[in-house]
Amino acid sequence: MSKEDKGITVSKKEDFSEWYTQVVLKAELADYAPVKGLIVLRPDGYSIWELLRDTFDKKFSKNGIRNGFLPVLIPESLLGKEQKHFAGFNPEVFWVTHSGENEVGDKLALRPTSETLAYTLYSKWIQSWRDLPLKINFWNTALRAEIKATKPFLRTSEFLWQEGHTVHTTQDEAEKEVMKILDIYKNTVENELAIPVVTGKKSEKEKFVGAVYTTTMESIMPDGKALQMGTSHFLGQNFSIPFEVKFADKDNVEHFAWQTSWGVSWRLIGAMIMVHGDDKGLVLPPKVAPIQIVIVPIYKSEETKEQVIQKAKEIKEELEKQDIRVHIDDRSELTPGYKFNDWEMKGVPLRMEIGPKDLEKQSVMIAKRYNKEKLSMPISEIKNINSILEQIQKDMLEVAKKQGKENTVEILDYSEFKSKISSGGFFKAYWCGNQECEEKIKEETSADIRVIPFGSEDVSGKCLYCQKQSQSKPIFARGY
Repeated sequence: MSKEDKGITVSKKEDFSEWYTQVVLKAELADYAPVKGLIVLRPDGYSIWELLRDTFDKKFSKNGIRNGFLPVLIPESLLGKEQKHFAGFNPEVFWVTHSGENEVGDKLALRPTSETLAYTLYSKWIQSWRDLPLKINFWNTALRAEIKATKPFLRTSEFLWQEGHTVHTTQDEAEKEVMKILDIYKNTVENELAIPVVTGKKSEKEKFVGAVYTTTMESIMPDGKALQMGTSHFLGQNFSIPFEVKFADKDNVEHFAWQTSWGVSWRLIGAMIMVHGDDKGLVLPPKVAPIQIVIVPIYKSEETKEQVIQKAKEIKEELEKQDIRVHIDDRSELTPGYKFNDWEMKGVPLRMEIGPKDLEKQSVMIAKRYNKEKLSMPISEIKNINSILEQIQKDMLEVAKKQGKENTVEILDYSEFKSKISSGGFFKAYWCGNQECEEKIKEETSADIRVIPFGSEDVSGKCLYCQKQSQSKPIFARGY
């Protein structure tokens, strides 16, 4: 891809995969690293992650969760304590075998996930009921050797994520924590990223290895594929027993603790790109936009330049008092048209144009990125511009909800399901609960159970595959 090739050269509808890659690279969110399967986050991409991280941190803190840090290396001997859990990650693990020229002895895994390391430490830190609940979140990278085709933000061998690990005295308290976290995830994704999600449980086959059950939030992308947006797991005592995470109660009787784990990754950024982007490039919801408003001064002579730039600076100052993230594009070597295209590519929610004629009228021209609407606004009304950003945020979620609804169908006939699944979408279908039927559907169609929505259990119908009495009505789809 040449430096001169600035615009998106394919249509989102015609070549979704190539369109996505071009948006990631040309909007300067990320670039490929020299090592296959790894990407480099550029400042705009990292700023989006920081904004999400700040939002999650505030919500976690209100729930009594604090942040910690874990090292990236895990001894193989620790991993053997929960063999069933780690066996699920084994094919993807990177191993460190040498320190300089010397063998390390006990092989070291580059963290694919942190349960084994965290719970070894938790067993040291927890002695009595007074130490509980223990709620810690870790902002980490994880490393998994991707054997499938990699895609920036969606499938990479190293990725940014947060993983929370909590410990409780009772099963009920732990299960409530699982749902609290899932609710935090859902609200954040819908209200910050303007992406609607479906929440529910994973099937036994698709749950997190080592969990009693897994709750999930799933979203449908514009190409009809499903994307897992985040998970919250009830671990029961499946880890506390092998790792001896125990506490003495008020009567000094020792018990194994109850645990949860949960996480989201920068996959959320990939979902945002896919759901909202268009053939001009990135489209950012205002709440996660590194720059919410870009001001483009327009002038034809040095005589008017100073006046226009000065007014742009005054407006920027006024907007920053409202905690709006603003940038003035005063690059003199570029035309206004070039700047407009550049900021459209980067997805900035609002563009503000100001020139000599606008100064005379004491107004500015506003251009909304998401729907390309333009309107004139008196400079005296700029103090109310936050309401425009808030409306954009709401409108983008409503548009995404409509797209999701159009991509969701109920289906009863398996032959019809097989003929339609190649076009993508969420398919609501009855299921008997038998794993054999689930596996046959996956084998024959490449679709799996993405989520069993809350409230869809114990519904009466005939299983999509075997036609026996159903136990639930999950959503089937092909996924990323």
